[in-house]
Amino acid sequence: MSLRRLLPVVALVPLLLAGCYGAPAEEDTAAATRTVTHARGQTEVPAQPARIVVLEPVQLDTTVALGAVPVGAAVLSEAAGVPAYLGQAAAGVQTAGTVQSPNLERIAALRPDLVIGTQTRHGELYDRLAAIAPTVFMANQADPWQDNVRFVGRALGQEAAAEGLLGAYSARCAEVAQRFGTAGRTAQLVRPRDGQLTLYGPTSFAGSTLECAGFTTPPRDWEDSISVDLSPELVLEARADLVLVTAADPTNESAIPPAMGAVRAQSFPNLHVVDQSFWITGVGPLGGQAVLADVERILAG
Repeated sequence: MSLRRLLPVVALVPLLLAGCYGAPAEEDTAAATRTVTHARGQTEVPAQPARIVVLEPVQLDTTVALGAVPVGAAVLSEAAGVPAYLGQAAAGVQTAGTVQSPNLERIAALRPDLVIGTQTRHGELYDRLAAIAPTVFMANQADPWQDNVRFVGRALGQEAAAEGLLGAYSARCAEVAQRFGTAGRTAQLVRPRDGQLTLYGPTSFAGSTLECAGFTTPPRDWEDSISVDLSPELVLEARADLVLVTAADPTNESAIPPAMGAVRAQSFPNLHVVDQSFWITGVGPLGGQAVLADVERILAG
């Protein structure tokens, strides 16, 4: 065979080999998995999950922050839906029941390739969720929230990115503390509900963020909990250099409990109403940044 006739045949060889071996290689990449150790053992999950369903606020916040916006999420209130502080990035997230009662039919209809939940809250649903898609559970929604951010990062194979988000949060805390000289000052978050005042402690999301920003939570027996309830007649126990009262509408001054309002001038001169959608339920890197932005606004006021 002449060289001229042989060259076209030689040129076809790489194309033929690509046709034989290219597709399986792509399929292998798509089918790649990782092993995630979690509260229920070990589970093989997609290396790059594309259709994630989350069952906790910290999981929703963190997945959005990592750019892995879930297709569905259990929310605290179906009427309120996905928290507004998450912005347009989360506009397409479908609700899948509530955090307390996830809707399995809706979850299945979303065709997830990964479900992330919590053992203490969703343990009895694990087998049914695992039948829908690979499912991993963090141990407890009350664990230090930053540890749960790291867990979500591991579940998604984005450990370094999750640490980066937490590093940015800590750096902003330090900036707030230095700029406003918060060291030695106390701060207390108060949530009025059910005729009582719930005070949040230093291990709560908001309390830990205030402490990260240099404040100290007034000392008390937190009863191994993130919060304690006070009856209105004990309102003076909520005093601090900075007092923050949560409300669905932070522009509504009537959200201040009457017992607190009656002694506001004397006992609560530095009281501010804040948005409970991120101070209470915005657990995660984005919620932390939103709380710090609010603290900056208040202190600069």
